[in-house]
Amino acid sequence: MANRDLRFTRNIGIMAHIDAGKTTTSERILYYTGKTHKIGEVHEGEATMDWMVQEQERGITITSAATTAFWHYGGNVFQINLIDTPGHVDFTVEVERSLRVLDGTIATFCAVGRVQPQSETVWRQADKYGVPKLAYVNKMDRVGADFLACCEDIRRKLGAVAVPVCLPIGAEENFEGIVDLISRKAIYYNSGEELVNYTYGPVPADMEADVDEWREKLVEAAADCDDALMEKFFDDPATITEDEIIAALRKGTIEMKIVPACCGSSFKNKGVQFLLDAVMRYLPSPLDVGAVEATNLAIDKKLTLEPDPTAPFCGLVFKIATDPYVGRLAYIRAYSGHLDSGSYVMNSRTGRKERVSRLFQMHSNHQNPIDFVEAGDICAAVGFKDLRTGDTVCADNHRYALESMTFPDPVIGIAVEPKTQNDLDKLGVALSKLAEEDPTFSVKSDNETGQTVISGMGELHLDIIVDRLRREFGVEINQGAPHVNYKEAVTASVQHHEVFKKQTGGRGKFADIVVEIGPADEGVNGLQFTSEVKGGNIPKEFIPSVEKGFESAMLNGALAGYEVQSLKVTLLDGSYHPVDSDQLSFEIAARMAFRNAYRKCKPVLLEPIMDLEVVTPEEYMGEIVGDLNRRRGQISAMDTTTGGVRIIKAFVPLAEQFGYVTVLRTLSSGRASSTMSFNHYAEVPAPMAKDIVEKSGYRYIPYDE
Repeated sequence: MANRDLRFTRNIGIMAHIDAGKTTTSERILYYTGKTHKIGEVHEGEATMDWMVQEQERGITITSAATTAFWHYGGNVFQINLIDTPGHVDFTVEVERSLRVLDGTIATFCAVGRVQPQSETVWRQADKYGVPKLAYVNKMDRVGADFLACCEDIRRKLGAVAVPVCLPIGAEENFEGIVDLISRKAIYYNSGEELVNYTYGPVPADMEADVDEWREKLVEAAADCDDALMEKFFDDPATITEDEIIAALRKGTIEMKIVPACCGSSFKNKGVQFLLDAVMRYLPSPLDVGAVEATNLAIDKKLTLEPDPTAPFCGLVFKIATDPYVGRLAYIRAYSGHLDSGSYVMNSRTGRKERVSRLFQMHSNHQNPIDFVEAGDICAAVGFKDLRTGDTVCADNHRYALESMTFPDPVIGIAVEPKTQNDLDKLGVALSKLAEEDPTFSVKSDNETGQTVISGMGELHLDIIVDRLRREFGVEINQGAPHVNYKEAVTASVQHHEVFKKQTGGRGKFADIVVEIGPADEGVNGLQFTSEVKGGNIPKEFIPSVEKGFESAMLNGALAGYEVQSLKVTLLDGSYHPVDSDQLSFEIAARMAFRNAYRKCKPVLLEPIMDLEVVTPEEYMGEIVGDLNRRRGQISAMDTTTGGVRIIKAFVPLAEQFGYVTVLRTLSSGRASSTMSFNHYAEVPAPMAKDIVEKSGYRYIPYDE
């Protein structure tokens, strides 16, 4: 690693709505930092960070790519660990896990589209992990571009204080450059590919009044972030220096009080160098972020880990990837300590030691071998046998656990089978590798039909998985129609007595339990289990088996075979036989109790409800709203943007949304666009529930029978 002073390290990501220009911006960053010698264009399929074949063909980012570059600013060399994230809602998990390990992020907006649906999603994710943000308004060369209107949209829709640190000189086809509000210098760009493609000049005469007005607002925003500067601002604002403004803005950014905003046109090579300077000025280093919280598993106590290279090593695995040449790559963010290539670390989840055979610094899908990593670095490691996304790796004698990551459940599934019997084993290996890489992708066998069902976050997500099976693993598959991942829930409580008794001549099986089964408390997912057994009627060692039995039974509800979302079970009483009772007997009794009592608990079927946002010209509003009503959609909001564009927000069941993009294009002559993300589960209407249950091969029994 080239630079050990952590003040000069920036771990940053680029996040945005699809098509705001994230990858184009990251390509320019790589070019101007000297990391690449040719600018790769997304539309030509040559972007460095879009290395997957599917990304190059479709012109979208699917997987987050990491790289390291260096930038000279203020007489120092800064190391930038950069992660380019996807914008499509189906790949939100890539944004989630990247933000978990980043210190700052560049939120990119389209100067025309402004704050779009996925912009809001990624912004909320960054807020969840407390990641400071820098706003970059891209595409200033497009018709309808408006930097200040975009800043206002950020304030209105995202509730953030967007503070412009520059103003554009011209807009649309007349976009020439920017005025740095702090130094009051105009920067004029040409569109060429020279490393220095800009010159400084005087502020245009017709902009001087605007520059004075917005510089005053900038200084006022900086003063709000720093008490000492506030006093100076009231006493004598003329004495405030440029360095004091930058320091105050940096403080406000790190404390997430403000979001500095700059603008440019990445495609036309305008404004990227200024953006890089802004990253160094305002976004935090690992030292600014400071200590992270961890748990000492040996004593079950919270502690803080400082970004100190001399402390014991501790890092978080935020991504697993499969590389055809080096095998399983584990992406690690080091939070404290020093790790040498070839040394051993402990996986705190399993408690086992594993050898790190090699360490790499990543550049998209290329690996550069390195000898060690230290606190504040992001690297990839090879050699781990049992490692998952979210695991903590630490020094052998310090078993710490960092806060892990939460991922949404898959909402859509398809049945797959290999075209030839020879590919059966290859399919199993390929699917397990893909599931290892992607926590929102799951594989399971349907016990009723014997089919392999793969599930993901949307149709595009599964489309990419199927494509990767064919190209990367050489497995041709047949696939069924997409189906919804329904869930089941109970709506009433019931007390049940279950006795499991089996005599086979020798030692028998015996378990007797009395349980109350009902809906879980609000906000609880999974099994909520408590035991109220008194006086040793059931020995303590058998009680976990009862819990285990209910947990396994919940995977297949008795209504239609779908997973039960949540359940509350209270073990009230029971009895045991001193010879015939064992753990397995109580586990089987719990499963039988679940099956026999489930119908009395008035089970219902739940379906995923999606958050849909449609952006459409005014004239297609009526047809689109009518179509959503036919799809059981509930319109939640209708907004109007500039230029007569309408935004329709609605809750729509996923079951009604297959192929919606095609229908929307037809209704709007290809002019409307939509984004969709999971919101919640809701009860399926009774007539539809009957149909779904019977299609699943179960008998539908209404409550009153």
